[in-house]
Amino acid sequence: MTVEHTVLILLAAGRSQRYGDIGSKLDADFLGKPLGLHVAVALESVPFMARLAIIDGAKLDYGPYGFETIHNDDPGEGMSRSVRIGVQRARELGADAVLIALADMPRVTAAHILRMMDSASGEDAVVASSDGSETKPPALFGKGRFDYLLSLTGEKGAADMVKAGRHVVTNPAELIDVDTADDLERLRALVHDARAHTIIHDAATRDGARRSD
Repeated sequence: MTVEHTVLILLAAGRSQRYGDIGSKLDADFLGKPLGLHVAVALESVPFMARLAIIDGAKLDYGPYGFETIHNDDPGEGMSRSVRIGVQRARELGADAVLIALADMPRVTAAHILRMMDSASGEDAVVASSDGSETKPPALFGKGRFDYLLSLTGEKGAADMVKAGRHVVTNPAELIDVDTADDLERLRALVHDARAHTIIHDAATRDGARRSD
């Protein structure tokens, strides 16, 4: 299984009910760009076979990032409909695997996705992300799992299959998903604190170097 034969499915449809009556949370600003574009930007360098964005109410344009955009006309059915739409299109394209990611997880990195790919083998492969205590998206599925993914309905997910698969652990901060406005504020604070720590560390390093000279 290779990334060149894997289709990225970015789930960017949903009612954002827990976020509040503001339209789509994916349009909310995060670090100077819409929340829902961060994953698309982060994974630009990964040579996927194709990129699919399953959208609904967000105003985002995924075209500049190489995505084919597919509209989910009934997001109220649950995430499973977006999964089915994406997997069906990936099958039409002849994909050996799909990598399913969520547009409300803005800190996912290309390095993590490539580690997931390295952990996969065979058409029945299932590889999920983990923060060290629980499994989370993104998740990778070989084509032997497509029929199962196409059978999902409502909010039913592939939790049992994912738990039985391989898990690639990464920094929990990379797997934060934004369900509410409070989640987004906490993420902004976390990033701000991390940047402040880096600035202080770099300044201390430069000061130490000057003193040693």
